[in-house]
Amino acid sequence: MIHDKDYIIRMVKEFSNFLSKLILGKNEGELEDSQMAFETQMRDIFKMSFEELAYKSREEIEEMVSEKDLHHQADYYDLLGNLFYFAFKKETSNQDLALKAKTFYELWLQKSSVFSIPVMGRITELSNALN
Repeated sequence: MIHDKDYIIRMVKEFSNFLSKLILGKNEGELEDSQMAFETQMRDIFKMSFEELAYKSREEIEEMVSEKDLHHQADYYDLLGNLFYFAFKKETSNQDLALKAKTFYELWLQKSSVFSIPVMGRITELSNALN
């Protein structure tokens, strides 16, 4: 059971790094390969597609994360922030994606107790988009 949790959290961190590279535009792979990797990792980690996850309310998603191990919750919030930020960058008119990204980044900052200038910049960008 411990090995399963370690494997899942390693997947969460790898997926978050993958999204960070996509956000920064440092993806050297083919678009189709990236899309397939994205969909596979979504299914492996969340057991649903991004569209299904995005349809859920922030409260429902927070409840899903609260059921995870307390030490891993920050990693999930980091991943969720990156997921919704990446989706918002693709669809800049979607206020719900911006609000979810901002919320999950803020929760990541609270849970991790880490100060991150890139995340603070994204929160500011998202806040401006919401106004």
